[in-house]
Amino acid sequence: MKTIFLVEDDANLADGLILNLEAEGYQVIHLSEGHNAVSEFQRGSFDLVLLDIMLPGVDGLTICKEIREAGSTVPILFITARSETDQRIEGLVAGGDDYITKPFEIGELLARIQGIFRREAWLQSNKKVKEVFEFDGRTVDFSSYRASGPGGESELTRKECLVMKYLVERTGKAVSRDHLLDAVWGYHTYPTNRTIDNFILKLRKILEDDPKNPEYIETVRGVGYRFAGARKNRKE
Repeated sequence: MKTIFLVEDDANLADGLILNLEAEGYQVIHLSEGHNAVSEFQRGSFDLVLLDIMLPGVDGLTICKEIREAGSTVPILFITARSETDQRIEGLVAGGDDYITKPFEIGELLARIQGIFRREAWLQSNKKVKEVFEFDGRTVDFSSYRASGPGGESELTRKECLVMKYLVERTGKAVSRDHLLDAVWGYHTYPTNRTIDNFILKLRKILEDDPKNPEYIETVRGVGYRFAGARKNRKE
């Protein structure tokens, strides 16, 4: 049974979420304010955090940042208001995995949760790619979310790991931005293709000798990107 940590101050919304999530087989631990959210999270063992942005005491963005700074990679799904566009983007940059906008249908929320768990299982699978992928003195650890390259070791977000894994599984093949969006986010409302470009830029800064002239994560003009693979495995 998967356990969800719900931080939501709207009592009616929280009660409805708990009822529906438990009906789907999830265990739900609920907190109604932000003051003790991080300490309560650290005392438990959770598979997902369902986190409102606007909370009394400490807001959801701060809670997300503190969870990530403490080293946790648990998936975080934000609950937001329609007027919180900038905060939604900030939350994803801070390490959130997805967001859902009020008001929402419970079916949409369940689909988002199931999508997160599917992508989490894919990220941790090693059917095609080893847990620690090594090439030309560089490494990407898909379990600890760390990568090392010419500039040393760096932390990756879950989404950065997913983007890299998708490219590595298709070494030598061009991958479109739309395919990356479908695989990593599962929908097209956010992010934009430009966001994919920013993720690629971050990966290049870690893994390339010269990020402005990449030899591993190549740009395929008019399509998207391609992971070229280790030098010794490339076709001449």
